[in-house]
Amino acid sequence: MKRQYQISKRRAAEQFKGWAQNNPTPVQLTFPTAGIAELAQQSLGDLLRAVGKAFIETVMETEVEQLVGKRSQRNTGRQAYRWGTESGFCIIDGQRVPIDRPRVRGKSNDKEIPLGSYELFQRASLIGETVWHKIMHGLTMRSYKEVVQQFADAYGLEKSTTSDHFIETSRLKLEQLQKRNYRELHFSVIIIDGTIFKGEHLVVAIGVDPTGRKLVLGLRQGSTENTTVVQGLLGDLMERGVDFTVPRLYIVDGSKAIRAAILSYAGDAAFMQRCQVHKIRNVAGYLPESQRAAIKFRMRAAYLMSEAADARQALLRLHDELSETNPSAAASLAEGLEESLTVIDLRIPPRLRQSLSSTNGIESSFSLVDRICTQVKRWQGRDHRLRWVASALLFAESRWNKITGYRHMSILNRALEAAFRIRHDHFTATRREHVGAA
Repeated sequence: MKRQYQISKRRAAEQFKGWAQNNPTPVQLTFPTAGIAELAQQSLGDLLRAVGKAFIETVMETEVEQLVGKRSQRNTGRQAYRWGTESGFCIIDGQRVPIDRPRVRGKSNDKEIPLGSYELFQRASLIGETVWHKIMHGLTMRSYKEVVQQFADAYGLEKSTTSDHFIETSRLKLEQLQKRNYRELHFSVIIIDGTIFKGEHLVVAIGVDPTGRKLVLGLRQGSTENTTVVQGLLGDLMERGVDFTVPRLYIVDGSKAIRAAILSYAGDAAFMQRCQVHKIRNVAGYLPESQRAAIKFRMRAAYLMSEAADARQALLRLHDELSETNPSAAASLAEGLEESLTVIDLRIPPRLRQSLSSTNGIESSFSLVDRICTQVKRWQGRDHRLRWVASALLFAESRWNKITGYRHMSILNRALEAAFRIRHDHFTATRREHVGAA
């Protein structure tokens, strides 16, 4: 529940906006020429910041004149009068700068009248967003004041204050990510992967829309990368509008928990693509160093083939050879082999196929998360990890380009729909056979 002074400030801001929109008289800023020359010699930034402070003070004085009239002029109809000044502040260029705020009192009730212009300028302060962006770019909270402070009289940029602003803004970023609505959006591809981050398992989902644009869908924190955690993530996405009955390509790293959770929600509409990079890495991990390069080359060559049948035959031949020399490597190759060929089966163009054959689209984001989160020296409980990881993912999202081959996304969508119809018709026919036999 808002307090009375908060309501009065909001009303004052709304009244000032209404007056400013209907007032044709421009606000004239007076700035001493000598001051301009002096500040311009230092830097253009110093000049602009000084002009910004003078502008705020001029606008406040204009509002005061509108309320009580000009100084030293008789006004028998005035309803308020000046009451000196009070120390205040506004955020200019991401810094808290002291400003002398004029005070006005009503003549009838002798209560202070808040200045709407001052409230608006304070609301327009983006210090939290500024702190968030600078820390995402690698500026530490310990060095924030020394690096950022440009005003000689700026204050409120100490480490503790900077930390408070970042906590508030990062918590808002996490909330925004967790409440995103996807009811009006369609995703042709969803990439789901998990990582161990600072001793905690995190599962992240990234969607690719029909235009090739990537979007962070959500994340979940758990003790292990198990089916329950992934189902919790997918259940949350379904509540926020993701339709799992639509045929879609799901790119996964081979985790059985992730695969099981996807099938429990999407069923026959899920087309699994096992990450080919993980598959090659897993098979090579069972081999001695002297054999790894050759096996990796043969697997990459198979995945680059244009026909799924040819790629399958090449991988099966390699499997038979490995069965004689290293059964563990052969078993790793056979496990999920068909799902590593899904993008070839769908016959999508090579450039787009390369983008959708691995989880690299999410792995690169994890690398950025690790880089940004190295600033944290001591991890604490509650939402500490989630706030930082969500902030880093959203920062990465703002820098993402469309996936390579995005112009062919329509081909992928048509291929998914056609494959889904074939799969559905086959299921229907098989079911009829079982019913007839019974």
